[in-house]
This record gives sequence, structure tokens and C-alpha cells, in this order.
Amino acid sequence: MPKSSSSPLLRRRLRQGRDRLATALITAGGIGVIAAVMAIGVFLVVEVLPLFWSGSPEAPQVDLDALWQPQTYPGLEAPVHRWQPALPDSDPGPRFGMAPLAWGTLEAAAWSLVIAVPLALGAAAHSALFMSRRLRAHLKPTLELMEALPGVVIGFLAGLVLAPWLERHLGLGLTLLLLLPPGLVVGGALWSRLPARIRRWLPLGWSALWLVPWLLLLWALARWLAPGVEGWWFGGDLRGWLAATLGLDYTNRNAIIVGMAMGFAVMPSIYALAEDALSGVPSSLSEGAQALGATRWQTLWRVVLPAAGPGVFSAVMIGAGRAVGETMIVLMASGNTALMTASPFDGLRSMAASIAIELPEAAPGGTHYRLLLLAALLLFIFTFLVNTLAEVVRTRLRRRYRRLGVSS
Repeated sequence: MPKSSSSPLLRRRLRQGRDRLATALITAGGIGVIAAVMAIGVFLVVEVLPLFWSGSPEAPQVDLDALWQPQTYPGLEAPVHRWQPALPDSDPGPRFGMAPLAWGTLEAAAWSLVIAVPLALGAAAHSALFMSRRLRAHLKPTLELMEALPGVVIGFLAGLVLAPWLERHLGLGLTLLLLLPPGLVVGGALWSRLPARIRRWLPLGWSALWLVPWLLLLWALARWLAPGVEGWWFGGDLRGWLAATLGLDYTNRNAIIVGMAMGFAVMPSIYALAEDALSGVPSSLSEGAQALGATRWQTLWRVVLPAAGPGVFSAVMIGAGRAVGETMIVLMASGNTALMTASPFDGLRSMAASIAIELPEAAPGGTHYRLLLLAALLLFIFTFLVNTLAEVVRTRLRRRYRRLGVSS
């Protein structure tokens, strides 16, 4: 009898011991991650401080204002923004202007969000509210798995496949840009005017599949119209027209190529978070709006999006954080020219790409080395602030759902 009573007690103590061990390991892992992040920040601050304050007169010091101001350059009358750490012996010295790197970082992130946000939010809204559950169960995991694609692979395809193709078919690219949005609207209008018997065979929840032939038809139409559009509007040479009329030189690897590649890389993360936010909106809200006579579009625009707004904003912010810190795509698809221009057809150079290229060759402790770490510190601070803002917004979303009677 004592043996039988001690056996359950022993199993309970073993179970409690395992639970305590698992709790301790999880806690230690969380504390370790926080400590590692703080250690990275402290290391960057310690390495950067000698640039602006040092007790040794031999230590390199830099004026903070000078990093963001135009600098003189041989052969140019007016000062310009330049990042040129390596110059010929005849030149008086390197020019460390952080403005072109910051501009390139923000420009690449902005173009990627311009491309990724409409597509990701549109896909998330359709997937959460209109798509068939059966189709959604297959497509949603596939789109989320796209986030696992390595940036180096996307950058390789963008730099060696997409950039040369777009350079050879610039007129086709413009024609597609002009044709696809109205073409999709026309496709929706034609579907709404089909007989009810045919529309039952082409339900709205499966439009992600039956729209594919329509997109292929639009592609074929764009290929047919592209020579005429380029010949009629641009004298048969769109690239020459841009240079002669607008003064824009089209380079092979430019901000548009970077935006397309980074937009493709950022889109899955924005889609996954936005889709979760839209799916989490109580169905009673949309059903009540439709019961009062609102259409599906009015329900989405006036009811669902405002309720899921914090979550959608959080998704966009997290996507922006990834776009700012992306390295390999910018490195392989941008041309790595530290230019500070507003033209989307010029190359650019981001902070992350400069760190990846130049840090192995920078002398430890030198001005160049510490300025690269300053760029890393700026990226660290920006990413930390963006993620913090996204988490605060997500917390507000949970509180809003709790007030609506949905458990978080």
C-alpha cells in the first residue's frame, strides 16, 4: 500500500520538476535574447562614441553636422553630398557624407513599400473576407512560405534576370503598368454582368484562380500594344525620350528594380500579419453592416479596415523595418552608387549594403570603421523603434477586440 501511494506522488513531483525546468529554460531564453540585443546596442554605442568625444588627441573625431552637409569636390563648383571613403592619392582626403546612404536606405524602403503594400493588403483583404475557405487553406500557407526565400536568391534574380529584361522591354513594362489596373477593373465589371448561371461556375471566392487566364490575356494584349505605345508617344525609344525630354538616364540597376525585388521579399510578412488582423475582426461587425444594407466593399472599407487598422498598421511597420535592414537585395540589384537623386531610374546605396561591402576592408578603430558602425547603430535604432511601435499598436488592437467581446 505505501508503494502504490508513493508512485503517484513521485510522478507528480517529476511532472512539476519538468514544468519548472521548462519554465526556467524559456525564461532564460527570453532574458538571453534581451541581453543579446542590449549587448549589441551597447557595443555599437561604445565603438561610435570616439568619433565625437575622446580623451585622446590621436583618436579620430568627426563633426556630426559635417556628416549631413554637402562637401566640396574637385571639378565641381558647388558642394555636393558624397560618400567616398577611398580616393586617389592626388585627392585631399575621403568624404564621409552619411546623407547619400540614408537617402538610399529610405528610397529603397519607400519603393518597396509602394509596390508591396497595395498588393499585400489587397491579397490579405481578399483572403480574409472573400476567398473560399478551401482555397484559402492552400494559398495562405504558400504565400507565407514565400517569406522563407533567401534575400540573396531574390537579389540574384533581380540583378541578373529582372534588370536586363526590363532594360530590353522598357516599353512593355510601361504598357503593363498602364494596362493592368484598368484591365482588372474591366474584368470585374464583365464578371458582374455575366448571367447568374455562369457566375455560379466562377464564384468570387475562387477568383484567384479564374483570374489567371484573364491576366495572361492582359499580358498578351500588352505585348501587342507595347511597340505601338512606344512608337506613338515616345518616338520608338522610351529610354532616349526619358534622357532627351526629362533628363533622366536609365541605369540597368536602379531604384525601381530594388523596389520590385524588395517588395516581393517584404510582401509575405505584410500579408500574413494583415490577414491575421483582418480575420480577427468579429464576424458580427461585418454581418451587421451587410444586414443594414452595406455592400461587401462598403463593409470592408467602413467597418473591417477601421477595426483592424492597428493590426494593418503594425504589419506595414514591420515590413518597413525589414525593408530598411535588407542587405543582399540592395547589394545585388541597386548598382551600389551613392547618389542622392529623386529619379527612380538612378542607382542607390543603402547603409546595410555599405556595411556589408566596406566593413571587411575598413581598418579597426579608424574613422571609416567607426562611421560604418554609426550606420549600423542608426539602423539598429530605427528597427528597434519601428518594432516597438508595431508592438504598441498590436497591444491596442488586442484591447479593442477585448472591448468588442473577443478574447485575445
